[in-house]
Amino acid sequence: MNVPDATPQGDPLGVLPYNYAVVGVQKGGTSTLAVTLNQHRLVCQPPDKERHYFDDEAVDWAAPDYARDYTAPRRAAVHTMVGDASPTYLYWPHAMERMQRYRPDMPLVAVFRDPLERLFSHWVMLRSRNLAWPDWPDFLTEWPHTSLPDAVPPPDEVRTMRWRHMTGIARGFYGEQLQRGFELFPRQQWLLLELRSMLGDFDATIDRTTDFLDLPRFEQVPPLRNWHAGAEQVPGTAPTADDLARVAEVYARDLALFEELSGIDTSAWPTRLVLDGDLDPAELAARFARKVR
Repeated sequence: MNVPDATPQGDPLGVLPYNYAVVGVQKGGTSTLAVTLNQHRLVCQPPDKERHYFDDEAVDWAAPDYARDYTAPRRAAVHTMVGDASPTYLYWPHAMERMQRYRPDMPLVAVFRDPLERLFSHWVMLRSRNLAWPDWPDFLTEWPHTSLPDAVPPPDEVRTMRWRHMTGIARGFYGEQLQRGFELFPRQQWLLLELRSMLGDFDATIDRTTDFLDLPRFEQVPPLRNWHAGAEQVPGTAPTADDLARVAEVYARDLALFEELSGIDTSAWPTRLVLDGDLDPAELAARFARKVR
């Protein structure tokens, strides 16, 4: 992979343009994957794990300044790669189109997790950070999307940051996200991973990822660490069986599309099990309730 020469005066190591991206999904293991890749001898650790460039509505997207805004300081002369792990990109309206204009040959990695587990983990994260964020019932109803949104609401309607955090349901439409992504980037530029498989054989997953990025494999893969793990418990209202059954039905058509496009085995995902009648939503609700006090 060719890296443009970018050595500003007075900076002997220069900067690197971001040249691969982990684009989703939030609460799907992106931090664990990104932090591990950043330990590779040829990979530069960026100033921030999540650059949030292509989902920044304040950028002038008619004339973006990539050289100024989308580079990272090279930390060692050996570094050739730097990644942007912003898990909002895959679902954020127009983010992938903006990335395609930046670099049509960008290698893209996405890690997927059961939609219901991801949604609940998303809410737990918000509540653990600030109890002013809505309780579970309001989290489900503030933006009850039934498909992938195609536009960010104007700021006079809702603050962009609030919309970013409260679009939990929208982030679970993986099929629509991949469909849009595959229209912009050819399939061979994508590495699709699944959280359970990644955690079950972490070394093999990292080997797959470095192979995909044309990096030499780690001599020894760094130990698996659960970066940004959610809180053990949060105050609030626990999901009910009816909540989970209803949201599973919202995801049903999209989940079938995701299975078709990705080839990922979702047979152990609670959402699939609930939809197929192989898991009582009350059992899943009881498991989630153990994290709510």
